[in-house]
Amino acid sequence: MRRRQLLLDGCLGAVVTLVVAVAISANVGGERGPDLGAYLFALGLGLLMLLRRQHPALTLLATAAGLAGYYIADYPPIGLAVPAAAALYSAAEYGRTVLAVSVAAVLLAGSSFFRLRDGEELGYLFGYELPWSVAIMAGAIALGDGVRNRQLRSAQQRQRERDLLQASRQEAARRIENERLQVARDLHDVLAHTTTVISLQADVAREALDDGDTTAARSALAVIRSASGQATQELRSTVTLLRRPAEQTSRAPVGSMAHLDRLAAATTDSGLPVAVHVHGRPVDLPAVVDATAYRIVQEALTNAVRHADATLVDIHVRYLPGRLDLTVKDDGRGADGGSGGGHGLAGMRERAELIGGTLTATAARDGFEVAASLPVEETP
Repeated sequence: MRRRQLLLDGCLGAVVTLVVAVAISANVGGERGPDLGAYLFALGLGLLMLLRRQHPALTLLATAAGLAGYYIADYPPIGLAVPAAAALYSAAEYGRTVLAVSVAAVLLAGSSFFRLRDGEELGYLFGYELPWSVAIMAGAIALGDGVRNRQLRSAQQRQRERDLLQASRQEAARRIENERLQVARDLHDVLAHTTTVISLQADVAREALDDGDTTAARSALAVIRSASGQATQELRSTVTLLRRPAEQTSRAPVGSMAHLDRLAAATTDSGLPVAVHVHGRPVDLPAVVDATAYRIVQEALTNAVRHADATLVDIHVRYLPGRLDLTVKDDGRGADGGSGGGHGLAGMRERAELIGGTLTATAARDGFEVAASLPVEETP
């Protein structure tokens, strides 16, 4: 690319030198005839074209100075359009439009002055020579400025495309991160609840076997089997979801409020009675709200089983206009327990806030309460 530009500028410089040399050879005026000095001016004006890309302003000023020196030396007139056009174009192309217009105006005024002084006819100068020079020089400046604007627009367009691509990548990374957090929460909820139930029922089965109560032991083992089977099913659903291509994945909840009775029954079978109270007319919930509500209840029950030493849990589900309210309250240790520790409460609160809801956990002497309010878009 660099070599090609240098070759192009070399050809342009040769053309400028040749045209100026021909104008000098025409010898149409001036006190001094063509000599070596005049042709050196022609060569210098051509060589300046090699610098027009790296130093456009300097090239323009040097061209103007060379033309001024040429006319001051009273050599034959050579016009302004060809020697100055390329320098004017380059200055405008590289953002020096004001400088180019100013230099062009000074050159035109100076050239007219010297040519009038040398006896140039007014009709020829202002009726033919000057309009052509103005048109060519103005065209060179306009062309350079237009090329610059087009290059700027192209650069801005490329930058916008890069910004859009970067934003798209960041959005994709954010969605992947959110999905990973969602999967992590799902796995935490499933494993925490199941391992808690299994651990408690394993202790029950051991004590029953020590006491020779095979009926109680079998009952405890049945609860363990049921809990592990449900956990296996949910884990299989999660793994299946992860194996799907991203564009084919429509994330449905692994847990759903439709399974709330089964969750309550499993917790009751583990030794902690759970009562479910539904208020209002149940409606179809958006998938993300459905999964979030189920996981909040599941985590609250896990905390009650694991930490609260409760004897009863009440779940209240309220279907209200535009929202779903959940309350899970146990009669356990209250302020001394039920906090859940670990990531339990933080995970529930993150789930609720992620979809624009709220969650509070209140400890009192008569128990521990988790209350959540989730927004629900009403369908027409």
